[in-house]
Amino acid sequence: MATLNSSNSLSSTFYLTGIPGYEEFHHWISIPFCLLYLVGIMGNCTILHIVRTDPRLHEPMYYFLAMLSLTDMGMSMPTMISLFRVLWSISREIQFNICVVQMFFIHTFSFTESSVLLAMAFDRFVAICHPLRYATILTPRLIIKIGLAALLRSAFAMIPLLARLAFFPFCHSHILSHSYCLHQDMIRLACADTKFNVIYGLVLISALWGMDSLGIFVSYMYILHSILRIASREGRLKALNTCASHICAVLILYVPMIGLSIVHRFAKHSSPLIHIFMAHIYLLVPPVLNPIIYSVKTKQIRQGVLHLLFPTKISSTMM
Repeated sequence: MATLNSSNSLSSTFYLTGIPGYEEFHHWISIPFCLLYLVGIMGNCTILHIVRTDPRLHEPMYYFLAMLSLTDMGMSMPTMISLFRVLWSISREIQFNICVVQMFFIHTFSFTESSVLLAMAFDRFVAICHPLRYATILTPRLIIKIGLAALLRSAFAMIPLLARLAFFPFCHSHILSHSYCLHQDMIRLACADTKFNVIYGLVLISALWGMDSLGIFVSYMYILHSILRIASREGRLKALNTCASHICAVLILYVPMIGLSIVHRFAKHSSPLIHIFMAHIYLLVPPVLNPIIYSVKTKQIRQGVLHLLFPTKISSTMM
């Protein structure tokens, strides 16, 4: 009985990994991570504050941008505590239940961000292809429904995948290859038939990300068709410029996402540093770069940021 209890206790504890081979430099490595998290949190909170407080930004495009900032933080914030616990040598241990909750938030908000980008593509499609009907199509009620649908779709899709983990015995090594929990990382430690999780995971990625990316692609085909029909060169450039920030956001999410999936599926025996590097890019680059891109490329957001930094000068200039 004592042996059984000991075995069950061990099976509920996992060990996170920092940067293999560079353990003595973990405290120094934590500095750039601190800066990245700080930039990401401040940038996204700034976007949310500007959209909330500026009545001129109470439009569909900026509501979707606020959703993007929320999903960016929802995807990266769950990893922050466990990452710094490892890098600051506080503890590498993480309990199974906490690990599953962390996985749920990371993967749910990852899928949700993809859906938000699809909604933003639809917003650009309506704005460019049907400008006179923009306000009547994208009503506040519809925007709320889109946001809730994106979140609930992603959350419910993850439940069967993570629920099965509770029935897996983990009799092999309990050492995870990242400083946070990912589903594809945990199932490789299970000593049971994980075929359902592998197949369901692939179907989930293909269905959700595949449908979203297809929807984005189709939206931009219609957008491009409408832009090419604009007579003036200035008009075409202006219309394209309104899509530039969104295109960058799509690339920032999908390129690391595809890279991480390829590494986990087809480069299992490659250097652990490659897996860790790709995972950190996937989780940290979108929250850091999206606010910067939208602040630089979107005039209204840029003015809002400048107003926060230099309220007196900006107010006098506008007057």
